[in-house]
Amino acid sequence: MPKPHMLAVALGLSLIAALAAPDADAAKKKKKAPAKPKEPAAATACTDYYSFVNADWLKANPAPANGAASAISQLAERAQQQQRELLDTAMTAPQGNVQKLLGDFWASGLDEAAVERDGANPVAPLLGRINSIKRAKDIPPAIAALHQIGIPVVFNFAADIDLKDLNRHIGYFSQGGLGLPDPAWYTSTNADARKIFGQYNNYVQKILALAGTPQDKLASDAQLVIDLETRLAQASKPLVSLRDPLANYAPVPVADLAKTYKRLQLGEFLKAQGVTDDSVSIANPALFAQLEALVAGLKPDQWKAYLRFHVGNAMAPYLAKAWRDAEFEFRGRVLRGESAPPPRWSHVLGAINIAAGPMLGREYAGRYLPAGTKSRAETLATEVRDALGRAIERNTWMGATAKAEAKAKLDKLKIEIGTPRRDLDYTVQPMGRGSFGGNMLIASTWHHREEMKRIGRGNADRRWDVLPQQPALAYDLAQNRLIVTAAMLQAPVLDMTQDTAAQYGSFGALVAQELSHAVDGKGRLVDAAGNLRDWWTPAESSAWDALGQRVVTQYGGFDYPALKGIKLNGSQTRDANVADIGGIELAWDAYRQAQPQALKESQQAFFKGWANVWVQQLSAEAAAQRAATNVHSPGQWRVNGPLMNQPAFGEAYACKAGAMQLKPEQRVAIWAEPAPPAPVEPEKPAKKK
Repeated sequence: MPKPHMLAVALGLSLIAALAAPDADAAKKKKKAPAKPKEPAAATACTDYYSFVNADWLKANPAPANGAASAISQLAERAQQQQRELLDTAMTAPQGNVQKLLGDFWASGLDEAAVERDGANPVAPLLGRINSIKRAKDIPPAIAALHQIGIPVVFNFAADIDLKDLNRHIGYFSQGGLGLPDPAWYTSTNADARKIFGQYNNYVQKILALAGTPQDKLASDAQLVIDLETRLAQASKPLVSLRDPLANYAPVPVADLAKTYKRLQLGEFLKAQGVTDDSVSIANPALFAQLEALVAGLKPDQWKAYLRFHVGNAMAPYLAKAWRDAEFEFRGRVLRGESAPPPRWSHVLGAINIAAGPMLGREYAGRYLPAGTKSRAETLATEVRDALGRAIERNTWMGATAKAEAKAKLDKLKIEIGTPRRDLDYTVQPMGRGSFGGNMLIASTWHHREEMKRIGRGNADRRWDVLPQQPALAYDLAQNRLIVTAAMLQAPVLDMTQDTAAQYGSFGALVAQELSHAVDGKGRLVDAAGNLRDWWTPAESSAWDALGQRVVTQYGGFDYPALKGIKLNGSQTRDANVADIGGIELAWDAYRQAQPQALKESQQAFFKGWANVWVQQLSAEAAAQRAATNVHSPGQWRVNGPLMNQPAFGEAYACKAGAMQLKPEQRVAIWAEPAPPAPVEPEKPAKKK
């Protein structure tokens, strides 16, 4: 029910008071009607540009309960809907072999009745092989075979960058093989951890039962699984120690590895994965020494229970309802805090992206990325790169040597738009429509095969770490390249229906943000030749830190939206804020270089383009969580913060010094020429007495 207007309430109260009093005039003198509260002034371009430009969106998109909404999240939702439409078409009228594979995969997942009929059939051959294990020497080949089909057990093995040769990928042996996300949970005495551990035991028993373990052996087999995992956890490093890439980089010759771990048969493992490289990284030899001992020291039955559980655990989301329910009750409800499983279409789409993501990305780009949009994106990115080159030339805190290195990096910069330059081999075993779990294994086997091909010299650019159908725009530091996915090239990032100036303000500024990382406090750690080294002097480092501290101070004074009495954490968000300010500077330079005679209306469109990208609504709960952890500022300050530092913004909107236009001495310039110091008024002579 709508609330009565405050003025009506006030009039009603005053009339009641007048009727009750013997002398109405006297009563009016003694008791005046309360004044109508003043509504806050409407935002203007010069007081709150973010709210001014995005007023209609903010009105149409209220903050969800305990959540967030944003233009970028809407873009992601649109990309997801586009994937559904593509798969629906591939299911009924496929164009080519890849679409036929995807259409069959999609159809098999949406047919819940067929999934139910299929039961545990997809994993039956895997369980049969495990059950046939007789001796210790049978265990390593079973481990290798599961890795081949994308089910990593006992440990993890993946391709990643060689930190001593950034043009090469090597194989990394690392810890894994646990059913719980943190090794510390296996030995923790914390009450919450012990409760989860008990729930995990129940989950292990459910999966083992579905995998064929007799009822009378469930408790004992579950304990065998947990005992083996606990041994692995005790030899594993704390999760926090895995964050440092250098600490987890330890290359060893493959020949030595095969000799050191004969029982674990790591040499044969690599051959099974199709890896022929001469070295791999193994950063936790103590764990693998433990595994070497466990292969011979534990009875085969314990290994069989462990492997049966992990096959069931990995495949449960793609099998019949009993499997899915068991997996969701523990992993979804207990570990992820979800109240209900996702809709069936969302679950199947997620599975396809996991196992066949690059396939879907190839078809997505072909359908949703017009050649004109791709060409426009490449042109804008090139112009922004050139603007960064000009900024380096006029930079006042970089020395000649650093400038030369920075320009050399820009000369070698690669710009990849839409999809990776190097395509994959889509030769895959045919998929049918009768077995979703079977298709998942076929696709996962293909995916693992293509991942293993990344290992070796000259393969570091083989594919991206993001999928073309997922909105992303990023600078790849190791490969010195800009990556822009096909899904990112739509409104509000690159809206081909908008004024060209708006495209510079949105897409151009995002590109500038990312390209600045090639030569900033992050990019300084990799030189133009791809070597890991710091090519800044201490003086340049100090100058950069001083700039960053000014940004920390400035942003630390901003109020956090949707929270009372909470300021933005300037230190936590410093790097992103610096990139935002610098991104606007560089994109503006690129725009003015391309359109030096642009009118005010066009100039304003540039800033509107930036503001439209970051619009969002946050509930108080979402705002509190982000204020504590997010390294990016909220949308209001991603817009207003950079713009109030830009003199061009004030000129475009005729803003005087104030909320949206800082005084010259208050502005921070990252790549633009810094404002001249404020004039110092001459000291007035003292008056004679």
